[in-house]
Amino acid sequence: MHMRERVVAACDGASKGNPGPAGWAWVVSDGDERTPARWEAGPLGRATNNVAELTALERLLAAVDPDVPLEIRMDSQYAMKAVTTWLPGWKRNGWKTAAGKPVANQDLVVRIDELLDGRTVDFRYVPAHQADGDPLNDFADRAASQAATVQEAAGSALGSPQPPASPDAPAARAPRKKAPRRTGGAASARTIKAKFPGRCLCGRSYAAGESIAKNTKGWGHPECRGAEV
Repeated sequence: MHMRERVVAACDGASKGNPGPAGWAWVVSDGDERTPARWEAGPLGRATNNVAELTALERLLAAVDPDVPLEIRMDSQYAMKAVTTWLPGWKRNGWKTAAGKPVANQDLVVRIDELLDGRTVDFRYVPAHQADGDPLNDFADRAASQAATVQEAAGSALGSPQPPASPDAPAARAPRKKAPRRTGGAASARTIKAKFPGRCLCGRSYAAGESIAKNTKGWGHPECRGAEV
């Protein structure tokens, strides 16, 4: 049987406040693995980041022919681990965690498990918001963020324009004429109010106006400072 060639895709979810206004998005590339051929994004009302991430994956799997081998690029450690690491154990335990509690977001996890059945999927983790990061994941990230903010569906099938650049994308950051860098001590523990929504290195989003602190990868939740993921 002739297998069709692999399709490269990305998906992402966003929640402005976690929980807060949330959205999901997926994108499928054309032959060069960098340019979106088709994409879709949608609102979720008020939801958590994890629900948004899992919904994005579920919608992507439902939108791609199951006979086609698929590479999925994601920046969510939770959603990726849920399906690649934790899911087989949860299933064996009757959808209970190792602690015997019901699996969070079980309906989505069960649906993803059904959609993965019998198909070839290669999950690839890509870090978010890198200057030279994965363009497909960056596109999905921006489309999910826009869907969360405006709470409207968008996509290539609807003739939507491409999503705008993220305010926290590296290209949009202010020039580097900042105060001299201080290391250690109280200075590094300083928190500020976020001007724009963004994502911490832990994978969870933070909202505009939320307190954030500098970490090794940029800005994020104060409690995640120094905790590498």
